[in-house]
Amino acid sequence: MAALIHTSRRQFLQGVAVAGAGILLPSARAIGYQAPSDRPVFATIGLRNQGWAITSKSFGFADFAALADVDSQVLGENVEKVAKSQGKKPDGYKDYRKVLDRKDIDAVMIATPDHWHTKIAVEAMKAGKDVYCEKPLTLTIDEGKLIEKVVKETGRVFQVGTMQRTEIDQRFLKAIALIRDGRIGTVKKVTCGIDRMEASPVIPAVAVPESIDWDFWLGPAPKVPYRALPEMRQGYGGGVPLYSNCHYSFRNWHEYSGGKLTDWGAHHVDIACWALGATETGPSKVSPVSYKLPVAYKDGNPVVDDQYNAATEFTIRVDMPNDVELIITSEGDNGILFEGTEGRFFVNRGKLTGKPVEEMKEKPLPDGAIEAIYGGKVSANHTANFIEGIKARKQPISDVWSHNRMLEICHLSNIAMRLGRDLKWDPVKREIIDDAQANSFLSRENRKGFEVEI
Repeated sequence: MAALIHTSRRQFLQGVAVAGAGILLPSARAIGYQAPSDRPVFATIGLRNQGWAITSKSFGFADFAALADVDSQVLGENVEKVAKSQGKKPDGYKDYRKVLDRKDIDAVMIATPDHWHTKIAVEAMKAGKDVYCEKPLTLTIDEGKLIEKVVKETGRVFQVGTMQRTEIDQRFLKAIALIRDGRIGTVKKVTCGIDRMEASPVIPAVAVPESIDWDFWLGPAPKVPYRALPEMRQGYGGGVPLYSNCHYSFRNWHEYSGGKLTDWGAHHVDIACWALGATETGPSKVSPVSYKLPVAYKDGNPVVDDQYNAATEFTIRVDMPNDVELIITSEGDNGILFEGTEGRFFVNRGKLTGKPVEEMKEKPLPDGAIEAIYGGKVSANHTANFIEGIKARKQPISDVWSHNRMLEICHLSNIAMRLGRDLKWDPVKREIIDDAQANSFLSRENRKGFEVEI
């Protein structure tokens, strides 16, 4: 089935665009966006940090009728912020399923912790909603295959929140255009710097804050105690314990996320694969060159449950098609270094540098080069591209297929470190070759009562 989904991706995307006139939105309001009465109606599920970020960036394009979060304090604060911003108060729910039951909501934006993404996204599509879901899209590789299957079955429009494809002053689009125009010759090596993660001290089990429904926050993940230390996080994501197994710190636990590999990796590996033309295939081998896990592991699983367990340092070598070496590392500058037979350059969210970049002053990119990569005029922001997709009934720039293909590299990197060995990958079958134990990590069983309803 996985092979069938892979081979039919391009035909499906084209088919959705052609068949758009025959696919009806839940509401006629989503057909046009010029007047307030014609704007699509959205809801956001999961509201801290990125939940508010993607919601606030969308006020110019959509109206928010509902919000959902299992933390009553976070929910209340965001209900008031949205009301102030759009002039109308949205309804607030602890249970996201009440959002999906509403027929007046055209699309949902999902910014929960990663372990909730697949269940909510699948149920939203089954409920007739289009979906914008934060990255990384999935907790496991098999979850990605399931989402692809449901997108195909339902015909819903699905945008993943890898907004480097659209925003950041088009730096990453320009980088890809340089590659496509041959400015560094044949690409031989790509290095993705994605930062390291700090280990934690032992984090004790403590009383759950009154505002949090801890059992519902855990959802599909195993039932465990709430853990936190008193010190509070400052700056971005602040206002919560610096060390915990909840809220901002969820990314540091394999039970809920994949550490830096699926956090920053979901951005930079995505751009690398796009530049290499590898969005419909995958690697042949993933090798953990060096790495540091903050706790001991046995058979791929941490032996303690009171400290962060995602890798703190790493250098991963990935063998990509056409003999390209992809390095994912916690060393050096955050960003992407492209190296070819005739030059190299570096790109991140703040800069695009190198001799090929300087040479653009005398030899600019060809007219339409960036538009050719993007598939048309670049959207105002990532939500605008999502809504354009809804209107045209076609998949947006960050589709689930290309996202899952690159995210498989990030997931495989984590599996390789957890097991301490190289992994050979079959990009057609989308499975690890001759390694039953490693293949067992391609999926996880959801906790009873939180299975994915399809």
